[in-house]
Amino acid sequence: MLYSSVSAARGALDYAWAWPNFEIAELACRCGQRFCNGAYWHAPDFLNQLQELRDRCGKPLVISSAHRCPQWNALVGGAPFLRHKQIAVDVRLSGHDRTGLRARAEQLGFTGFGLGRSFIHLDLRARRTVWYYSGSKHLWQN
Repeated sequence: MLYSSVSAARGALDYAWAWPNFEIAELACRCGQRFCNGAYWHAPDFLNQLQELRDRCGKPLVISSAHRCPQWNALVGGAPFLRHKQIAVDVRLSGHDRTGLRARAEQLGFTGFGLGRSFIHLDLRARRTVWYYSGSKHLWQN
């Protein structure tokens, strides 16, 4: 469900927020109110998996990108039908074993994996899909 702003999402969801290691603001659009008011896409099943991943890692998952409004997505060069336009996350790899993080995410049912130099993109899609961002493939090979 799409909320037009962080404050609208907080007003509707704060009473039932069940993901202690994540905040609405870090999962909302980061266009800096250039195109939206911090739109937020609420997807409880996705958040359950993300929280479980965080719990299994035992340390913070720093989200560098999550939901993007269409205009912000276009400006940052995202694909037109990108999962970030609903809910997906890019998680910084700093402090994490990249292959261990990916393996845990796969075990929990994430199916979209974008493998970058300093981050991993995670989403849910009908079919398991893996891609490498420019210059990162060698970092992910065992």
